[in-house]
Amino acid sequence: MNIGEAATFSGVSAKMIRYYEQIGLIPPAARSEAGYRHYSPQDAHSLRFIRRARDLGFSVEQIGELLVLWQDRGRASADVKAVALSHVGGLKAKIAELQAMVQTLEHLAEHCHGNDRPDCPIIADLAEPVAAAAASDAPASRKARRTPLFGADTPVSSRGVSARKPRA
Repeated sequence: MNIGEAATFSGVSAKMIRYYEQIGLIPPAARSEAGYRHYSPQDAHSLRFIRRARDLGFSVEQIGELLVLWQDRGRASADVKAVALSHVGGLKAKIAELQAMVQTLEHLAEHCHGNDRPDCPIIADLAEPVAAAAASDAPASRKARRTPLFGADTPVSSRGVSARKPRA
């Protein structure tokens, strides 16, 4: 089958198939006399395997390990399980990070008045997240939060530019 047929069969785009060949995840395809890629049924099944693994969030490196294990009929299932459980641990860590982000954003949004005034804890937090973390380790004299400056050293709130009213 050609690359288009392999892509349709596997659910992997032709561009990704070429990429997987380039990085060595799959072996280079056989070529016709005209130079077109030709994929065997086994190649197409490997691409489906890769697609399913990607759908489950496995990294390219992990997929490489899983492909080797899949092709090794003498493998120990414990080796496959170890790769899967390692991935589960990574996914749980990402979930925890995402939950922390949600909590932080919810907290900041709760403390934002959402009115016409320029003061906003969300912007203040985004403006200096590294400085805020470093400030906890800094002396008290360095802990004060400064207003970020834009353009010609002028705070945005004092420029007199209004997004709501066009200039007359």
